Amino acid sequence: MPLSSPAERELLHLRDIELRGYRRADGLFDIEAHLCDTKTYSFSNEARGEVKPGEPLHGMWLRLTVDESMQVVSCEASSDHTPYAICPQAAPNFARLAGLKIGPGFNRAVAERVGGVQGCTHLRELLSQMATVAFQTLYPIRARKEREEMQRHAASGETPPKKPALVGTCVAYAPDSPVTLARWPHLRQEQAAE
Repeated sequence: MPLSSPAERELLHLRDIELRGYRRADGLFDIEAHLCDTKTYSFSNEARGEVKPGEPLHGMWLRLTVDESMQVVSCEASSDHTPYAICPQAAPNFARLAGLKIGPGFNRAVAERVGGVQGCTHLRELLSQMATVAFQTLYPIRARKEREEMQRHAASGETPPKKPALVGTCVAYAPDSPVTLARWPHLRQEQAAE
């Protein structure tokens, strides 16, 4: 269902974000983002002079290379369009993200490495969305491994050792949702025992 009809309005700002997940030939995965901000009017910019309608104010790229365990192997940033000449100086600092693992605490660790004056607000904002795209990109691989592990446990009569990380992260994965209980039937038994 779409949003309700808006009041009469005028478009002033447009931010386009493209996110892509790729499997590389070497077995790693690239998660790429491109952010582009434009205005519908001309305005004066100290560093660039006049910025015309539709001309990018921000044009930034970010690539995370991750392995199957969601460990960041490398990170590369580039800023083609920025409002200030100094902005591109933040891009090399994003290489500091190598070694982080996408999962709980990722955003906090990002802030520690490229937060504040060490980074760029717009590039940092992309990273949490890129983490989600990384999960979506690697989902088939990780789900297959999870199914194989569940089958091994079922064959041996053991209960899987831990509650899946997805449980409790949204309405579909609420601990008592039909989606969760169908995907992880052993949780039904754990709930009954509690």
